[in-house]
Amino acid sequence: MSVSPEQRREYRGIAHNLKPVIIVGDKGLTEGLQDELERALNDHELIKVKIASTDREVRQEAIAALCDSSGAELIQTIGKIAVILRRAKNPNPKLSNLLRHKN
Repeated sequence: MSVSPEQRREYRGIAHNLKPVIIVGDKGLTEGLQDELERALNDHELIKVKIASTDREVRQEAIAALCDSSGAELIQTIGKIAVILRRAKNPNPKLSNLLRHKN
């Protein structure tokens, strides 16, 4: 799933007003965190993730691991916040950030 620069710009605009729904702490990628990530991506499709680490390399590795494990695509990172996207097969119009933005 490749995102064009135009789509990436649109997704960044949608994500601007979103709050992080996943916060990765010192324990890293636990099973519970991955379950919650799956639920959030299935419900919302486009989400923000906050990585609590102060080390830039650790944050980048955590974001890459999140995207790899969930099949999501990284849209943007700014500091400790990452915006990731994974389209749902049957998105819920009331929960999906992409569908709610179009209406």
